[in-house]
Amino acid sequence: MMWKKILLASVVTGALAGVAMPIHSTPADAARSGCHKAAKARFPHDHKARHEFKHWCKAQWKLYKAAHKR
Repeated sequence: MMWKKILLASVVTGALAGVAMPIHSTPADAARSGCHKAAKARFPHDHKARHEFKHWCKAQWKLYKAAHKR
């Protein structure tokens, strides 16, 4: 009985930790970890939207890098 409570508590804690993980908020953050991964996470079942988002993300990353060039 006690093990069931511990298992349930760890599952709930893991689920809450997964929800609290940060998602890339800007295209620059997403590009660092890969625009492809960000697009796949944002549009898991829509290939066309994923493709368009990936290209938009790369364009934003290039603009960001050009603006912050030293």
